[in-house]
Amino acid sequence: MKRLLAAALLLAGCGAEREPEPDPAAVEMITAPRRAACEARVFEETDFTVCPVDARRDRLELVVDGPDGAPLRSLAALEQALGPRARDVRFAMNAGMYDEAGRPIGLYVDDGEEERPLNLRQGPGNFHLLPNGVFAVDGDGRMSVTESRRFRERVPSPRLATQSGPMLVIDGELHPAFDEDGESRLVRNGVGVRDGRTAYFVISEDPVSFGRFARLFRDALGCRDALFLDGSVSSLWDPGAGRRDGYSQLGPMLVVSRPATHTS
Repeated sequence: MKRLLAAALLLAGCGAEREPEPDPAAVEMITAPRRAACEARVFEETDFTVCPVDARRDRLELVVDGPDGAPLRSLAALEQALGPRARDVRFAMNAGMYDEAGRPIGLYVDDGEEERPLNLRQGPGNFHLLPNGVFAVDGDGRMSVTESRRFRERVPSPRLATQSGPMLVIDGELHPAFDEDGESRLVRNGVGVRDGRTAYFVISEDPVSFGRFARLFRDALGCRDALFLDGSVSSLWDPGAGRRDGYSQLGPMLVVSRPATHTS
């Protein structure tokens, strides 16, 4: 698996970039007794891992803190915190910009409770490369990616929501600030929504530009709206594939589960 462990790390809360320390545990292979939730995909000569979500069968939740109220910061800690419920996890991925303590810097809604407000401020870094956006699931289970400025009117009562930025695809068009294949290339992850019941969470296995990453969602996955989640620290846990990335400075994490009463 090709990962750029020494790529420039985005400190999401500050919008600054620095060199991360090499992490030999960045990809940890674990026992894989189940079917993989995600699949390999090559687009424009770049390797990606694509994790589909079907809202009719999958349960989505956002997690930041552990039982002690402190941010978990890693997928390994997430697995431990879930306890027996970890058996139902299809995959998990970091999802949303955060500060140095690991807490969200934008809208964060968990089980209908708004824990952080919508952030519409201007500033440096990817989060403030406007328009940014929100991935959300409403009370009826419909998933959406929406520009932050339009979020309140379009999704008035989210069950869960996480804000990040920039938007990658906006109503079928690429973000206007993106070059076709710009020089900034990092391992990145994001989410695109094809319809209210179908979404794709994607992580690149190679460094990729914003332009190419956005085209993957629009041209290969059929998503009219897509959102960048993070870069360099991008991490995936797919128990069925025996993969759990080992970065230990994560923020919000999105968990997709399918209870044992369902079949894969």
